[in-house]
Amino acid sequence: MSAQARTALLAPDSFKGTMTAAEVAAALAAGFESAGWRFDACPLGDGGEGTGAAIAAAVGGDWVEAVATDPLGRQVDAGYHLLAGGDVAVVEVAAASGLALLAPAERDPLVATSRGTGELIARAARDAAEVLIAVGGSATTDGGAGALAAIDDAGGIGSARLVCLCDVTTPWELSAPTFAPQKGADAAAVAELETRLERLAATLPRDPRGVPATGAAGGISGALWARFGAELCAGAEHVCDVASFDARAQAAALVVTGEGRLDATTMEGKVVAEVARRSRALGRPLHAVVGRDDSGDEVRAELGLASVREAGDETGLARAAAQIAVG
Repeated sequence: MSAQARTALLAPDSFKGTMTAAEVAAALAAGFESAGWRFDACPLGDGGEGTGAAIAAAVGGDWVEAVATDPLGRQVDAGYHLLAGGDVAVVEVAAASGLALLAPAERDPLVATSRGTGELIARAARDAAEVLIAVGGSATTDGGAGALAAIDDAGGIGSARLVCLCDVTTPWELSAPTFAPQKGADAAAVAELETRLERLAATLPRDPRGVPATGAAGGISGALWARFGAELCAGAEHVCDVASFDARAQAAALVVTGEGRLDATTMEGKVVAEVARRSRALGRPLHAVVGRDDSGDEVRAELGLASVREAGDETGLARAAAQIAVG
């Protein structure tokens, strides 16, 4: 039997809040290895937390430590990835402006600032000609106002090119009603945030309203697009390209992906949907191992999944992978 016939490409996203994509891939690898299979670990990201690590794992790079401002104005240890070659840096919004940095009682998008993200972008722009900004996981809905102020205070970004890796296609004007409630906003706060974003949009060099993906990270992507001409691209697609997913899938017999929760939102630019699209085009069976399966027959059919298994820890992931291996 050829090596390809017993090789699995392991291409999961993180299980948000519990396991990184690399940890998920490692647990799946243990299961395939126990069944006598080879594996190719390919942790991925869609623009959310862990995207920088996924890109650095694919191409090499170093972590650059930096102190930045958290969403409530406190100092936090953060940083960014400087990729091999030194021409490209990856800044994650979650590193300094992430929802995970706040206790549930601290969540308040009316006061949360994206200033720390701007500080990291400005610093990374001194190191690299291109800065990728992974915009998922923010605690903010300030339209990137804090980030823009921090970049201005730091003297700008010079000639650096900015690219926002977006995990949603939400336009600017829908950012507050779509995402602010999960960041701690009640109905009155959402209305106030909508008013603020409307006013801010009118002051920017380009109008972000109506433009897909400008509402990502509470409008950080839209602010960077409007002020600095940042490119807005699909995060999962970009990471798959950087990780040479297609070539690696062609060298494998099957693909295994996963995420914390499989449901209808999976189809909205998430890793599993992008992996499904590519696996289908390449004719590779795709299996999903997820923390929770709320997909339903329609989503499963649209993704073209050969199987779905639930697993919430390393042991469960390894067991699920071994089951896939033995068929």
